[in-house]
Amino acid sequence: MIKAVNIHKSFGNLEVLKGIDVEIEKGEIVSIVGASGAGKSTLLHIMGTLDKADKGEVVVQDVKVNSLSEKQLSLFRNRHIGFVFQFHHLLPEFTALENVCIPAFIAKTPRSEAVAKAKELLGFLNLSDRLDHKPSELSGGEQQRVAVARALINEPDVILADEPSGNLDSVSSVELHNLFFSLRDTFRQTFVIVTHNRELADMADRKLTIKDGIIHKQDANKQSSSVKKAIS
Repeated sequence: MIKAVNIHKSFGNLEVLKGIDVEIEKGEIVSIVGASGAGKSTLLHIMGTLDKADKGEVVVQDVKVNSLSEKQLSLFRNRHIGFVFQFHHLLPEFTALENVCIPAFIAKTPRSEAVAKAKELLGFLNLSDRLDHKPSELSGGEQQRVAVARALINEPDVILADEPSGNLDSVSSVELHNLFFSLRDTFRQTFVIVTHNRELADMADRKLTIKDGIIHKQDANKQSSSVKKAIS
């Protein structure tokens, strides 16, 4: 699904990533943990084509994204990668339904098809009664679920989540964590999640720990991995 090879990234004189190698399989949920400033989000953004490595190669679905032009990269990202951030980034002037539809409209999906798909996703996320509500009328957990639906609308190959539960209370965090696994089981989605939440990190099929600019260790969750194989 995703292969990152020898990824290096510096900001000025600060070398953040010092030769990262990562492979993500289809249907896998992988968490990335480490101290603040370890480069977790930087790596996620590079894998998601939102940033470029100084050195190294990223391959997504057998496509070498480094070789794509900016226009090609934008189209590829829209079609193949979904994002969920700590701050949901919903557009305040649009309803939940409209926010979810936006990536589909960018992909030139017919309006009727986009709306139907958005309603289906919001229904799956128990938000059918919130279709016409604007973000300010939704709770934090509801806003984040709308953001998840938006990430899923184009049926991307992988969802990249950066501290997705960082602004949620404990109850909403647990609901969001369980939602990711439900989505994986239902839609065979692949997730890469940067998080400080130990519970979410430990639930993943694999937990990658970044330290001193490299993958310091990998921990596999055998029980979670068996679930992944069952739906493959």
